[in-house]
Amino acid sequence: MGGADEFPVGTCPGMCPLGELAQRERQGRLHRLELREGTRQGDPARVVKEYSRPAAGKELPRPQELRPAPVLLATVCYLLGQVAPRADLPPAEVHAFISDRLRAVRQDATLQRLRGAPCVALLERSLGYLLHAGYQLCQEPPARFDPHLHRTQLQECFSWLRRCYRDSCHHGEPAFQALFLLYNLGFPEALRQVLQLPDPVRASPELCTALAVNWAYLERNWARFFRLVQALPYLPICALHRHLGPARRLALLTFSHGFSARNCRCPLAWLARLLAVDSPEEMAELCCHHGFTVLDGAVVFQKAAFRDPGVLIQGLSQLLVDSKRGEAPLLEIIEDACS
Repeated sequence: MGGADEFPVGTCPGMCPLGELAQRERQGRLHRLELREGTRQGDPARVVKEYSRPAAGKELPRPQELRPAPVLLATVCYLLGQVAPRADLPPAEVHAFISDRLRAVRQDATLQRLRGAPCVALLERSLGYLLHAGYQLCQEPPARFDPHLHRTQLQECFSWLRRCYRDSCHHGEPAFQALFLLYNLGFPEALRQVLQLPDPVRASPELCTALAVNWAYLERNWARFFRLVQALPYLPICALHRHLGPARRLALLTFSHGFSARNCRCPLAWLARLLAVDSPEEMAELCCHHGFTVLDGAVVFQKAAFRDPGVLIQGLSQLLVDSKRGEAPLLEIIEDACS
């Protein structure tokens, strides 16, 4: 690692350097979340440094253009505590603003080579928000929410955070190692990395639960899998949410073989409870989507009838996710996971 003269230490006291604020104000590039009420002027208490794409030959920012670790953490807490709850703007627009500003936070941290507890604090809170947003925006069209970019940012944050964990112990490690495994459910490399963690981390309640969910998924034990999933708290189920559609598809494929008989019908209400679907009506739609016949409140499983619908559109889930959200502010939920 280079010396202090190679990696500057930020001295900017605010969420945005004054030079950038003035420039963006002149160019009309301030977001409406950054303006004073009823004006086109930037509010220094709301303007947040935007992400700047690196370019060849571009000079490194000066110290006064970089925010030190305490300011970066205060910026993240502002975004999660004050901006994320905004209900007067489209959710996708609010997320695009927060996502860009969090990238700028990580960029400042990278340029200063932040390590240890200050870096962990930034990454854990960023990951908590990104997992929440990935669920909340899962039904948005790609033009408003890019799931591929979102997954890339999440995996990069997980990779960076887990490298930080290798340097020293942190209170939030068991919870976030569990979130990593749930987000990468069924992936052999993720499981291999988790099984190599130190015994105290691997034996934590959070990671034991995540491992149990992962084993049930790999073993195709769907009754146990969905029973465990229903007990997951809010952030873990947000991490797992993208796998629910594929898991239900595999479960229906299993049932199409196990229950394939001329006179065998499975009640939709029973199947909805087993697969943790919100209602029998939603269960009927899912079965029809996979090629099965629904008659008189029951599904008829036939091996030859199963149809893989290809890309599954992930929907919101009142039973598994929304019911876990509670009344606590998002920032409080994330802070609890970090502590």
